[in-house]
Amino acid sequence: MQIRIACVALVLALLGMAGSAHASFLSGEALDTAADVLAIVVLCIVPIGAIVVFWLVHVLPEKIAEKRHHPQQEAITTLCLLSLVFGGMLWPVAWLWAYTKPVAYRSAYGTDKHEHYFVEMGEKARSGKLLPEEIAHLRDELDEMAARGALPPELRKVRAELDAESAPPAAPAPVPAPSKG
Repeated sequence: MQIRIACVALVLALLGMAGSAHASFLSGEALDTAADVLAIVVLCIVPIGAIVVFWLVHVLPEKIAEKRHHPQQEAITTLCLLSLVFGGMLWPVAWLWAYTKPVAYRSAYGTDKHEHYFVEMGEKARSGKLLPEEIAHLRDELDEMAARGALPPELRKVRAELDAESAPPAAPAPVPAPSKG
């Protein structure tokens, strides 16, 4: 029993010796300065960061459409911008549209790729980075597009370059023999 009384007395003595508790490691002017800095960050920097992240997420469908050479990427870009105005309600539609395969577009226009794809492939063909089979496939796609309607001037130029590269080199003109006389 005496041990119990001694323990209780020891606990009460330790509690009596305890100093005042501090809720912060800062005090006085330093605490006011830290609170001011925290308020500026929360009121200014956090909303700007949230807006930037919101914007970056909303342009993802546009970036996906560009990467996949979607023929309707301008419309997807417009839908992404409209989604920003309408608080993100149209964003899932833009996301789905960017991942769809435009089957009806191919049947109407002869391709399911954007014009930039053909220009990019034409540049690769010029630099010699495409195999002959890939060049033939590119030529066939451009021919199919031309059969369905007029090719845009940029694609006509690509098609003409493909024809010029595949044409056999012209034989050198015969050199006339020097005449005697």
